[in-house]
Amino acid sequence: MRTRITLACMECKQRNYNTTKEKKNHPDRMETKKYCRFCRTHTSHKETK
Repeated sequence: MRTRITLACMECKQRNYNTTKEKKNHPDRMETKKYCRFCRTHTSHKETK
């Protein structure tokens, strides 16, 4: 079963993206580089609750 997660920018702490992930395959918190419209650059985004 896929669960909904929220990705937040590590620079400005804004929650920018909602996505889903498979908890069984990826039990730890997801981290990826994505575009932040508030910082206006590509930054690291980490999964939040």
